[in-house]
Amino acid sequence: MKMPSEVLREEILRDRVISFERFMEIALYCPETGYYETEKDIVGRGGDFITSVSVGSLFGELLAFQFAEWLAELKIQSEPLKIVEAGAHDGKLAGDILHWLQMHRPQLYSGIEYWILEPSLKRQSWQQETLRAFAPRVRWTAKVRSIVPARRQFGGIIFSNELLDAFPVRRFGWDAAGKNWFEWGVTLAGGTFDWVKISLLPPALPASLRHLPSPLLQVLPDGYTIEDSPGAAGWWHEAAGVLSHGKLLAIDYGFTAEEQLSPARTNGTLRAYHRHQVSADLLANPGAQDLTAHVNFTAIQNAGVAAGLTTEHFCTQPQFLTRILQKSVGQNSSASLNARQVRQFQTLTHPEHLGRAFRVLVQSRAGGE
Repeated sequence: MKMPSEVLREEILRDRVISFERFMEIALYCPETGYYETEKDIVGRGGDFITSVSVGSLFGELLAFQFAEWLAELKIQSEPLKIVEAGAHDGKLAGDILHWLQMHRPQLYSGIEYWILEPSLKRQSWQQETLRAFAPRVRWTAKVRSIVPARRQFGGIIFSNELLDAFPVRRFGWDAAGKNWFEWGVTLAGGTFDWVKISLLPPALPASLRHLPSPLLQVLPDGYTIEDSPGAAGWWHEAAGVLSHGKLLAIDYGFTAEEQLSPARTNGTLRAYHRHQVSADLLANPGAQDLTAHVNFTAIQNAGVAAGLTTEHFCTQPQFLTRILQKSVGQNSSASLNARQVRQFQTLTHPEHLGRAFRVLVQSRAGGE
């Protein structure tokens, strides 16, 4: 069983240089030893970072209410309603959603299939342990296409929470003197991982960089760095393609393409996290620290539109959750948050906590489209 650093060294010794996208893939997802494979408890106060799920059950309960509202609008006669979660980690969010549906929408709960997209058998085992009480309702698959046979489509909800930011990214830099882009690769120097510039021809650049206006390029500082995540956009397009009618939802931290290209953000958005400490040393200790980049929501939205989806909402997490809370209280005037839930809601929405950077994208396809 090889550690990520061993796998990376072998590949670099063979090829001399690898892309940062490959470095990030091995560091995070190396079988058995990658960052997301080795530690179940990386989330929360005792882990490396907190998420909306680790704040408490309210986040999942609000999502469950919204999902119930959306599913009630779908007219599906011949198949079970499906909720599909991609990137479920240890299954806690799925448990919060399923528990709320079981308690508050028992008829809906008894008729749904809750699918988890999970390629890792180890993470599947964590999720199965967490969701043992909901076993009749939960199914697992590695790919969204496997949910229905023969490339058919299905109706329901596909969603992710902090998944897209974990897709490996390509990292590009601007050469102000040469007026061209290069790609940041990784090599070995003195036995340690180090950055190296890879020359690129224009066709190798993502379209978002090939067509930037000249006035903007003139003001970009030398070495200006930006990320591109072809895997995230590709996954979104594939998920959109299997949805015959329903919603596709992403909750993640990120920017629009315009926001991402701020000349003031010279080093890109890639960060490493370990024990709640942020580091810019992205090549240190591969497999022992999280690597994550802000999502380009413009690229994700465009991928969905290209697959025939309509954008319903693109807003902040506070706006999205506040809207759900107001609707739930409107339906049940006796429903109110207790003190514990109020604290959770404040953490989820306050700009000094999780409300500052998180965005929500909801796209949909109506039946018959």
